[in-house]
Amino acid sequence: MVEREDLRDTQIIVDLDKIEENVRLINNIVGEEISVMAVVKANGYGHGAVSIAPTLMQCGVKYLAVATLTEALELRAVFPSYPLFILGHTPDRLLHYVVEKNITQTIFSLEQAQLLGSLAKVLNKTARVHIKVDTGFHRLGKSPSASFADEVCKICAVANVEAEGIFSHLALVNEEENEKQYRLFCDFIESLESRGCHFKYKHIADSIATVDYPRYRMNMVRPGALIYGMRGFHIGFLPVQQVLTFRTAISELHAVPKGQGVGYDYLWKAPRDSIVATLPFGYADGYPRNLRDEGYVIINGVKAPLIGVICMDQCMADVTEVPNVTVGMEAIIYGDGEDGSMTIDKAAKLAGTNKNDIIARLPARPPRKYISKKVTLE
Repeated sequence: MVEREDLRDTQIIVDLDKIEENVRLINNIVGEEISVMAVVKANGYGHGAVSIAPTLMQCGVKYLAVATLTEALELRAVFPSYPLFILGHTPDRLLHYVVEKNITQTIFSLEQAQLLGSLAKVLNKTARVHIKVDTGFHRLGKSPSASFADEVCKICAVANVEAEGIFSHLALVNEEENEKQYRLFCDFIESLESRGCHFKYKHIADSIATVDYPRYRMNMVRPGALIYGMRGFHIGFLPVQQVLTFRTAISELHAVPKGQGVGYDYLWKAPRDSIVATLPFGYADGYPRNLRDEGYVIINGVKAPLIGVICMDQCMADVTEVPNVTVGMEAIIYGDGEDGSMTIDKAAKLAGTNKNDIIARLPARPPRKYISKKVTLE
């Protein structure tokens, strides 16, 4: 049977050994006393959540965290018992799934806890939850007020519900605001503990805070981008490596005389007699359309600029300077930069966005190929 990855020249290569090394680095800096919740939302930031999960499990992460119920159920269908955590909101009408499938849920109201408790009682289960506190991000959760403290204490007393954790999220405005949020969170937890409400896990640190602010690690951290080799730190440094390579191959070559246009609206015209390569990838493969006249690929060690309008499924590159260029020759779209290829960081800067946007927008259409020197991958 032909593997899906062999049905198309445009592929995303994911190096599982680099994921393992990145997680090892994270484990080393946080230490054995701090648990790691590996964030694999948005299909593992474009890397393929189901396929990278075994590597993360082998690294000993406590949880695989996603944003939505659909993402959690996709993982649960393959991994029937591994701890899964939903960072986002699940509507009341769907909460029965998290109980049935033993998924840990974010909540921020007594009503949610009571509903989960009643669902769990019918199934003779315990619903596990983490309570979200809004320390200033103003996205999910309630502010750490006296009234919310009363509500949290009631949540902790709901039958068939285990309030396993409590967490918040930094806005990462600056150090002063970070410290303000952190102190609000800690003070709120202290007030709850003084009333007998204790939590196994307390967490506020994402990838950036995990590296930059050691004392914000508490006893659990939530690295996401860090796992995939995306650095975004202002103070600290961790030598994580970019995990993916995005590649394709030339599908056709054209001799384009000087002055003739290429692509929609002829927005690029040959400044000299040129050789133009058609490449079978486009914005439907997650490549930023606004990289027209900015993007490039590496072919045979040479930078070949993308020219004209980037199409949905294809784009063109000027390969006039590429030696011995032929149909079928590999083109590196995103690489590690060592060969001059465009890194994710470079792509983000050119597109006017952040690195997470670049990798998370990679859809399922380009097949993923997983490589490792330690095992033979199907």
